[in-house]
Amino acid sequence: QVQLVESGGDLVQPGGSLRLSCAASGSVFSGDIMGWYRQAPGKLRELVATITSRSSTNYADSVRGRFTISRDNAKKSVYLQMSSLKPEDTAVYYCNMKRGLILYWGQGTRVTVSS
Repeated sequence: QVQLVESGGDLVQPGGSLRLSCAASGSVFSGDIMGWYRQAPGKLRELVATITSRSSTNYADSVRGRFTISRDNAKKSVYLQMSSLKPEDTAVYYCNMKRGLILYWGQGTRVTVSS
């Protein structure tokens, strides 16, 4: 069984930066795709970014160029460096692992971008 624990959410001013972390417990295999999703109030959960064990990345258009996803396979961790934050980035951010057809989710960490 895999458990994902996120950290790093906070209140930040527009234009600021924040780094989210997600640590996995249990086995993480080379075929697992890890990523970040977010859910803003009143909206559906949406993809932010994903990364494979070989560091192949994919980003939502809304964050490309501002956010960077990275992964440390030895530490079974994935990170999301967010910069040039906008109020519309306000959401609960969820760590995700995709293993075949199985999805694992963390409990979420809240990011609020406001002055």
